[in-house]
Amino acid sequence: MGLSVLARRPLATVLVGALAIAFSGILFILADVSPSTGAFWRCVWAIPPLWLVARYEQRRWGKRTLRQRSYAWLAGAFFAADLVLWHNAIEQVGAGLATVLGNTQVVLVGLIAWVVLRERPSKASLAAIPVVSVGIILISGVLEQGAYGSDPRLGAVYGLLTGFAYSGFLLLLRQGSRGVVGPGGPLFDATVAAAIGCMFIGLAVGDLDFTPGLGAQGWLILLALSSQVLGWLLITISRPRLPAVVTSVSLTFQPVCSVVFAAIILGESPSWLQLLGAAGILSGLVIATLGRREAPEPEPEIAG
Repeated sequence: MGLSVLARRPLATVLVGALAIAFSGILFILADVSPSTGAFWRCVWAIPPLWLVARYEQRRWGKRTLRQRSYAWLAGAFFAADLVLWHNAIEQVGAGLATVLGNTQVVLVGLIAWVVLRERPSKASLAAIPVVSVGIILISGVLEQGAYGSDPRLGAVYGLLTGFAYSGFLLLLRQGSRGVVGPGGPLFDATVAAAIGCMFIGLAVGDLDFTPGLGAQGWLILLALSSQVLGWLLITISRPRLPAVVTSVSLTFQPVCSVVFAAIILGESPSWLQLLGAAGILSGLVIATLGRREAPEPEPEIAG
């Protein structure tokens, strides 16, 4: 009953989901933990509620195949890399701009699908590439002195790598979700795999803290429940039911909110050139998404 109600209101559902995810980077900063620690505990705290959703889906629609679950687990490995890279980008260029950079996957996922899956991207997706590229350059601060961030150039690199890792995650999760009715099962498997991956990355890098303080854990629990569980489930349920133009608006809604809320809550103040770069990337996302009707492409998702 709950899923059917959400399905009948896809616009409201996707906007609530995007709003929940918009706070992901902000909550990570408020937790004041290392990149690997934030990524690990975000996944760990999301596992119990996602397990309940997955169990509900299994009882209602049956078990998924081993092939489907294997794709979801492999997707989780890419998601682990995505989270750690994105958290590093946040530390270098701030939560708002890092979130915009992470959303470059909307363009990248089509190109990777072209190379790997032979799914030719639309002309609009190809046209979006130079627009997004200019935006990344402007955010990196290479054209100005005093750009916002401790190291905006490194942050731009981390952000672009985040987009590639997130693209791999989306493509594999899509393969694992073929023939699956509910979103909870694939997301549960991917989240478990991501938690394991984040643990190994953190141990290798040496920045994983298994015992962060109570205050940090509170923020990380809120991050897990709001973004990893609520946000993802709402967006996954609603996005396939929306027209392309509305999808484009929802794609820009989340990163714009992230930039605005990061400025209000954290006092982040990107330069005008960096904000222009962010606008360029968001414009590229709209261009790429509106062109999806010309050729079938992987359904883009909101990063975070």
